[in-house]
Amino acid sequence: MCICIHCYYVDQCTTYHAVEYQHHQPHLTENPDFEAQEPTINVHIRTRNGGMEMEWDVVGCGSFREELGKWIQLRPGELVPT
Repeated sequence: MCICIHCYYVDQCTTYHAVEYQHHQPHLTENPDFEAQEPTINVHIRTRNGGMEMEWDVVGCGSFREELGKWIQLRPGELVPT
């Protein structure tokens, strides 16, 4: 799971914005202005129905500042991305 959902900067971060794009998800903000320092992203590649599927997860970040539940506060009632 992406650590971004529990990060203070999730709605400002260009890295999370890119992850949202890769997952075809609506953006928390259209114009992020925070540059994460040294993010580590795992990309899982799977084949499915003759095609390729990729899942991107930020698993480490030098800028990570924990704020439990930050994503769900911004999107109440929506399913948390996994």
